[in-house]
Amino acid sequence: MKMGSSIEAKVSTEVEAEYEEARAQVDIWKYIFGYTPMAVLKCAIELQIADVLESHGGSMTLPELSSALGCSQSALYRIMRYLIHRGIFNQNLKSPESSICYIQTALSRLLMKNEVNSMAALVLLESSPVMLAPWHRLCGRVLTNGASAFEATHREDVWDYGAEYPEHNKLINDAVACHARLAMSKIIDHYPEMFKGIGSLVDVGGGDGTSLRTLVKACPWIHGINFDLPHVISVAPRGEDIDHVDCDMFESVPKADVAFLMFVLHDWGDDECIQILKKCREAIPKDTGKVIIADAVIGQGGEDDKYTDVRLALDMVMLAHTETGKERTIEEWKYVVNAAGFTRFTVKSIQSVISLVEAYP
Repeated sequence: MKMGSSIEAKVSTEVEAEYEEARAQVDIWKYIFGYTPMAVLKCAIELQIADVLESHGGSMTLPELSSALGCSQSALYRIMRYLIHRGIFNQNLKSPESSICYIQTALSRLLMKNEVNSMAALVLLESSPVMLAPWHRLCGRVLTNGASAFEATHREDVWDYGAEYPEHNKLINDAVACHARLAMSKIIDHYPEMFKGIGSLVDVGGGDGTSLRTLVKACPWIHGINFDLPHVISVAPRGEDIDHVDCDMFESVPKADVAFLMFVLHDWGDDECIQILKKCREAIPKDTGKVIIADAVIGQGGEDDKYTDVRLALDMVMLAHTETGKERTIEEWKYVVNAAGFTRFTVKSIQSVISLVEAYP
């Protein structure tokens, strides 16, 4: 290598190192204040900013919005400035006063409590003090590999805690229903053929029955069985062609043509998943039955998949909030499905956080 080339390479390396150092100095601040977006988003939901904007035609000036919300104009201005910077809301100039006018975005509409596609309930659950506190014990969870950080914080696991505290149980049920409504609609849109010829389906860990109500509405030939723990079933709304059954999935699963599990198995370790899947296999017909698992599959879409970061974040949630739960790769799903006695399985993507694993006896 010539002397000139060597010097140029050295200078280039030094410039890259300086750039990387400068970028790191900026990026670290994002982690230092990483809690801020969630906290301000929760504030916006509790103030019902998106709902109020929508009820007033989707746009309002600062004085109009602060008056409608009954809050400080100066504090609200700062909240909205931050949320606009994050792309949650938008603004334009309202003539002739040339005052700021706040307007809705596709993202802000996801914060509306009564919107069909609302994600507000998920934000409120994950930002609740109960769910945030265990994150402070994550290091201890990693060091001991014992009880979950949630249990170390609250002295009982997340399910027992929900059974004991109705207010938190409602947060969980609302969040589960929120996700179930969106996910089931997407499943039906992408793979409607999955439910053809099915007479009955049991939703194992079905929460308040939102998944089944969505499914039965789209596929009225299906008789739905909503199956969950007693404290969950006791507050589930009744009606439609749905039966509600309370029991423990580790003991038995109601008989049906298909057993469906959405965001259930990721709460448990391999041994528990195998046990649950065996109970599901016992509940379905040997020749024509199947189990549909709607859960995350790590790495399925490649590193550039737009939901990769969400799936990896969910895995951290499982680490903090459960004792043995985790998100799984295809190979890890293959292990638990085969160990439960299923002869084959397929994996389908629905361009979402979750994928569909269909297991056959």
